[in-house]
Amino acid sequence: MTYVVTENCIRCKYMDCVSVCPVDCFYEGENMLVIHPDECIDCGVCEPECPAEAIKPDAEPGLEKWLALNAEYAKAWPNITLKRDPPADAKEWDGKPGKEDLFSPEPGQGD
Repeated sequence: MTYVVTENCIRCKYMDCVSVCPVDCFYEGENMLVIHPDECIDCGVCEPECPAEAIKPDAEPGLEKWLALNAEYAKAWPNITLKRDPPADAKEWDGKPGKEDLFSPEPGQGD
């Protein structure tokens, strides 16, 4: 099992999770984070830290496309280990459905 960042991270991009990850397996895109599935040690400390509840264990049904997205973009985006402030409008986007269409493949700034 590994952990997966899902749709609700899009446009929220809270970074509480990166500061608790013991193996630095988070990678930053322009408007969301992903977890590198080969680096994640399945400790689960990130899951309760996410205010948007966007981190799920990959054993949950229906997460296959998000696991694939995490794996793909973790190879292309920069590593992030330092917590920064979320976007100013993060709370407005938290929990909104249909954010998948807003996903940006562009990299973030990383550390």
